[in-house]
Amino acid sequence: MVKLFIDPGHGGSDPGAVGNGLQEKNLTLQIAITLRDILLNEYEGVTILMSRTGDQTVSLSERTNAANNWGADYYLSIHINAGGGTGFESYIYPGVGAPTTTYRDIIHDEIIKAVDFVDRGKKTANFHVLRESRMPAMLTENGFIDNPNDAKKLKSTSFLATIATGHANGLARAFNLTRKPTILYKVQIGAFRIKSNADKLAADARSKGFDAIVLLRDGLYKVQIGAFTSKENAESLATKARNAGFDAIVYSE
Repeated sequence: MVKLFIDPGHGGSDPGAVGNGLQEKNLTLQIAITLRDILLNEYEGVTILMSRTGDQTVSLSERTNAANNWGADYYLSIHINAGGGTGFESYIYPGVGAPTTTYRDIIHDEIIKAVDFVDRGKKTANFHVLRESRMPAMLTENGFIDNPNDAKKLKSTSFLATIATGHANGLARAFNLTRKPTILYKVQIGAFRIKSNADKLAADARSKGFDAIVLLRDGLYKVQIGAFTSKENAESLATKARNAGFDAIVYSE
């Protein structure tokens, strides 16, 4: 089990950098929560502790103490930059070697692949969270809040999700995380021993706007009208099919 400590920078009475109607503390929390959800929902063998999950004031010492006491395998601190520049950069503590440098290189590169940011490079700094954490640690600076072009991107929820995805891809690669098996939720409107009966029902469904197919499974000809990774989407289609007069069920594989 890989223990990842995710640290959304600032919070509470400390807004962090501000600019263009944005506050760093809000952006880092949104990225961190999305990152946590991606990792827990999509990967096996990972557990996560966050320095904060809301708008709390948490000191730097409280953050590193929490990670150290928990015995985290990795410390990832998420920030937004300021100062008139543009783009993405990452930091580790000066003078450290592998595995910290290896992890940083992988995660940095995956973030750059995912986001439309200038690559400002892989850097070092004597930041508290990098110095006082007992495990390999990395701090990311995701765009400049006082740059109009970067800020425009940071105002987009989908762009923040892309930043989180880049971090998730990097962590998954760095720690060789295994993806969870994909569960498909299928919508079925009939199952028959005789194929012609299934074909007839499928034709009826198509005439009413459903994308019906006939599949031979478990000795039966099954009429399927959809398959989704989201159970909610499958249930929505099943409800639509029932309203059209079909006996729809949702099952998973």
